Amino acid sequence: MKILKFVCAATMCIVALGSFAQSRHVSKSHSRTHRDLMAKQSTGKDNIKMGDNSFIQLMDEQEPEPDIYTEGWNSRSVNPFKESQVPDREVLNVRGYHTPHPGRVSSPYGYRARFGRMHKGVDISLKLNDTIYAAYDGKVRLTNYEPKGYGNYIILRHPNKLETVYGHLNKILVKPNQVVKAGQPIGLGGSTGRSTGPHLHFETRFMGYAINPAAIINFSNGTVHTDTYTFSKQTYQQPRNFTPNDNKKKVEQSQNRYQAATTTETYTVKRGDSVGSIARAYGISTPTLRRLNNMSSTERITIGQVLKVK
Repeated sequence: MKILKFVCAATMCIVALGSFAQSRHVSKSHSRTHRDLMAKQSTGKDNIKMGDNSFIQLMDEQEPEPDIYTEGWNSRSVNPFKESQVPDREVLNVRGYHTPHPGRVSSPYGYRARFGRMHKGVDISLKLNDTIYAAYDGKVRLTNYEPKGYGNYIILRHPNKLETVYGHLNKILVKPNQVVKAGQPIGLGGSTGRSTGPHLHFETRFMGYAINPAAIINFSNGTVHTDTYTFSKQTYQQPRNFTPNDNKKKVEQSQNRYQAATTTETYTVKRGDSVGSIARAYGISTPTLRRLNNMSSTERITIGQVLKVK
């Protein structure tokens, strides 16, 4: 009996020792696994932290996109960029165009010798109160009335950095700061301001520079020539007079034509002259010029005709 008790006690001791050894082995294994896992997590955490720092640094180095509806936004001028730094070259995205009116171009962009000045847009024929549409998505910067120029007009600024001008309107249908979509009605065509009949005066401008709309738009089919237009400041004679280089001689000729005007009392009519242009050159009114030469209000001048100007 005593021998049986001893054997049982010995067996229990052996089982207990085996369980303890196994427990220590599992504990050590668990500790190693835990340490390895913590090490991996630490390394991963450090990597993420480094990555985050690099991302933050990269974000800090990037300049935010400029707000196109900020610079010169509250100006009442057609050109609010007179003090701005204009890039020498800029590629403009001109997709998304909608024709402002489907009429034909009755007067193109370019130098007008008759008036000695630039025509900074195109004139599109229309009937009184025809609907005028926004050429691109954008926002209304200015609505105004200019009795000796544009008449009722609207200026829209667009995400592609262009501004479009719509002149001689009979009625304006939008308000400043209003967001518009391409093809949205913005006004009714008319003949307000300096105008001889109903038409739309339409301009495309980049930072104040009047670009020839026909260089961007094919008015015969109402689409753009290409998806992009490259603006070049070298296209213009001087930064702010908007006169193309190829018309420089015409400008100079116009200025020289009347150079002797202030020192003589007569003037010989040349091709392209009008009563109004000659009167302006001599600083007198058109009625005064007609009175000096005994001309009726409807009488026309002819090339070679000698007029009294003083």
